[in-house]
Amino acid sequence: MSIIQSIILGIVQGIGEFLPISSSAHLILVPFLFGWEEGSLAFDIALHFGTLMAVLVIFFKDWWDLFIGACRRVFKGKKSTENKIFWYLVIATIPGALAGLLLDDIVEGFFRKQIWLIALFLAIMGVLIYAGDRWASKHYKKRETEFKDISLKQAIIVGISQAFAVLPGFSRSGTTILAGRLSGLSKEAITKFTFLLSVPIIAGATILKVPELEISVETIIGIVTSFVVGVITIKFLLNYIKNHDFSVFAFYRVIMAIIVYVKLIWF
Repeated sequence: MSIIQSIILGIVQGIGEFLPISSSAHLILVPFLFGWEEGSLAFDIALHFGTLMAVLVIFFKDWWDLFIGACRRVFKGKKSTENKIFWYLVIATIPGALAGLLLDDIVEGFFRKQIWLIALFLAIMGVLIYAGDRWASKHYKKRETEFKDISLKQAIIVGISQAFAVLPGFSRSGTTILAGRLSGLSKEAITKFTFLLSVPIIAGATILKVPELEISVETIIGIVTSFVVGVITIKFLLNYIKNHDFSVFAFYRVIMAIIVYVKLIWF
């Protein structure tokens, strides 16, 4: 892998991890479209580490407040919104963590090699995100749940949906945003919950893949690039959803899938 390729894939990861377009799919599809040799899952995880650092930088205070809130509940018996959200995040992490542990070999050995299937997942989730977001906006209207009022049921639903993200094309942020919207969470609430939820799942995956990592200049550049672009993307999305829905990302997913199928069929 050249330095240029690692930079491009770092940009892809930084954008795809936080926008609901599937970073795992794009880390496979971009090399396919450009005719590059496919990177390893371990390299993809290294790029995920860069975006993990990005979300930690942006939401460090939030995570610190959540952790302190949980400690105060354990040691002082003091209830708080921070304590509630902390444990909801822990609970929501479990389905995705189990899916990653149980399906890692299958994903690495089969799904990452099925370009047509990845494109199909990309398109299907695009349609579902579009339809689900529009339905939620009409169905819940002014009854949408804000971040501090998230319920255990909603956290569990979002957590279960995250388990599907092990399949390239579904997208961790895409599935959680869809599940959150369908369960009544506001755009702002599910976006923030999704960002916070990314920390434990990405950290766990990174730790598991550390033995497979080959530290090189290209890897380091890719990590730094994904970090910088990740910070920019998080800030962009948090501002964007104040006045927009998720339709543009849904359309992009379908268009990207069509481009992949065109190359598969005619080139």
